[in-house]
Amino acid sequence: MMTTPEDVRKKQTYTSVHEAVKAGDVEQLALMIKRGASIDEVDLVHKFTPLHCAAHSGSLENANAADRNDWKPVHYAAFHGRLGCLQLLVRWGACIDDVDTDGNLPAHLAAVEGHLHCFKFLVSKMASVMHTLKARNDHGETPRDLAERFYKDNILQYIDSVEKEGEHPETQEVLAFPAHDAAFRGDLLVLRRLVRCGVININERDDKGSTLMHKAAGQGHIHCLQWLIEMGADCDITDDAGETPKDVAKRFAQLAAVELLTQRTGDSNSGDEELDASNIKFFERHGVEGSTDSKEDLILDKVEKMNARIRAYHRIQELQQLLEIAYSNYRQLGGITEEERKMKKDEKEFEKALTELEAQLESERVRREKLESQLDACRAEIGRLRESRERAHSPAALPLVSGTDGSPAVWVSGLAKIVRCGAGKYWRT
Repeated sequence: MMTTPEDVRKKQTYTSVHEAVKAGDVEQLALMIKRGASIDEVDLVHKFTPLHCAAHSGSLENANAADRNDWKPVHYAAFHGRLGCLQLLVRWGACIDDVDTDGNLPAHLAAVEGHLHCFKFLVSKMASVMHTLKARNDHGETPRDLAERFYKDNILQYIDSVEKEGEHPETQEVLAFPAHDAAFRGDLLVLRRLVRCGVININERDDKGSTLMHKAAGQGHIHCLQWLIEMGADCDITDDAGETPKDVAKRFAQLAAVELLTQRTGDSNSGDEELDASNIKFFERHGVEGSTDSKEDLILDKVEKMNARIRAYHRIQELQQLLEIAYSNYRQLGGITEEERKMKKDEKEFEKALTELEAQLESERVRREKLESQLDACRAEIGRLRESRERAHSPAALPLVSGTDGSPAVWVSGLAKIVRCGAGKYWRT
């Protein structure tokens, strides 16, 4: 019986998670993780994490982890032309301003390999276009220098066009089209003033055929898009490259803008709510298809791509069913899933916190009782002191003195004598 490559792969075992990631063996990778392998394990030789390997191979956790050469996942994605992976890393917080041990930005690496779409994306995401184009590595080389050395004509042509125009169509201010610049920057106040004053038309095009909707969609300015739509801007208008505002939002991974424009456009092929897998048109819409610099991707026609998506979707469904069955078997065998383990851990933390709060409450109750006892003692002391003060301020009893000659009794009080004369009458001497 002949052994197929698939059978060999199934029998293959790997000594580390990195090998499974490099081989793209998801089944073995999942098995190794379930057995306790760390997803952040570092390769002792190259200081790679599995994420580095995934970015290297175009497969998509710390998005800024560095290897021994200070290459981060964005460096690998840029070097290998993985635009979709690069966009996802940037959305996850990866920093595109970080340099490696040689001072190379991800833009330098994209220029070295001639990945124009990745280079454009990185340039558009940097703080300044000219800052990116003039950035030098530790050897004093700019992206242009590297592109010249490695004969990357597409990069050189793009840099020449940017430097010649003195602007970048996606990021620099265009003085001839102030409303486009306001839409690009998300300055709704200026945009509203220009449109309402009649200075520009709501669907005005620039020299590249882009409208205000294209500019706002590319940068994900939802508030500008909503206002433009309310003012009647055309959501289906295309620029010179044949892209609609939604296409531009997709290209720059502005998911919120894509969702908003999908709701507004009448494209029945764009709404996930309107179509399901039972409708063949469900597989006609798509986003970034891996590396847009790959020549193999450009050879496929629409039918082949749609068939490939159908196969991939069916494979996803099969894997989901297998995963559900595996979870069910695992639970029946007494296993505890990660979600259940996390739930139990949270319950223990809640119980611990509750116990601590109850102990704190009891301590506060005892403390309150002690304070109340001290307060009662203080009140009793205050009452005693008040009585003592009242006794001290009341007049003392005067002594009675009888005359030697048998006269009535007399109260002697310091300087005066009060003599009772009888019948309730008194006289003072």
